[in-house]
Amino acid sequence: MLRQVVRNVERILPSWNPEVATSIFGVNISRSCGTTYSRRYSMKPKEMPSDNGLLFRQLFHEGTYTYTYLLACSKTRDAILIDPVDDMVDRDLKYADELGLNLIYGINTHVHADHVTGTGKLKEALPNLKSVISAKSGASADKCLENGNIITFGTEYLECRETPGHTGGCMTYVSHDHRMAFTGDALLIRGCGRTDFQQGNPSQLFDSVHKQIFSLPDNYRLYPGHDYKGFTVTSVGEEKTLNPRLTLSKEKFIEFMRELNLAYPRLIDVSVPANLKCGTLSKAAHDGSQQILDKLH
Repeated sequence: MLRQVVRNVERILPSWNPEVATSIFGVNISRSCGTTYSRRYSMKPKEMPSDNGLLFRQLFHEGTYTYTYLLACSKTRDAILIDPVDDMVDRDLKYADELGLNLIYGINTHVHADHVTGTGKLKEALPNLKSVISAKSGASADKCLENGNIITFGTEYLECRETPGHTGGCMTYVSHDHRMAFTGDALLIRGCGRTDFQQGNPSQLFDSVHKQIFSLPDNYRLYPGHDYKGFTVTSVGEEKTLNPRLTLSKEKFIEFMRELNLAYPRLIDVSVPANLKCGTLSKAAHDGSQQILDKLH
């Protein structure tokens, strides 16, 4: 059966390439069409499909509904992770390795209160990887960003836009070449991050979203830090017209956010101290954090 398929292909494509056939059929086929075949794909990393040069994956942490984003230059294989979660570092490292990627940056949109960042563990596994966060976050990192800075990985780049309000050090990362932005918790799908802790300020958040995110073209896709209803992506145009919070007047928005009366984040006393130190904890802090976690379970 397989021999007949190969012969048909050879008649259609006299100068066929066995490697191309391998990528089409998902089997290892030599021109002589021997009797032993491998079911493993042999597609090389440089041949992995990409979106106009950008390899992009959206990953999920079920425990905290957190999105982690893997972006890579398909030409150089240099890659970054946005908002990695410590519990999922093994998954992320394995996935990057499978794709033949060289992780160079672990980037955070802000100091998280609901999970410990994975940048600390990533740096332990990959000594050359650099941690990245906003300078105004107050967190320690290898690279601290200011508004307007550019992050490059291979031939790809992200523009850094300060979007404080959820916390005092939130940053949105924008890829203009691919019309996409990673908003962290500043802007969620049909919502936004809370503003009642970590230097949160509803007035500042309203201005950040309208000036730094809604100023982007309507067709830019927006990827949030979390989603709790099963959504994965939105757009500037959608949120400008359909976000029930950010379509309010500024005065109404401030009033709404101040009246939310949300519960105290269950992991904030563990996450924030660790995330201020790039996801690392001293033994004493680790032991104290474990006591908190034990009480929560």
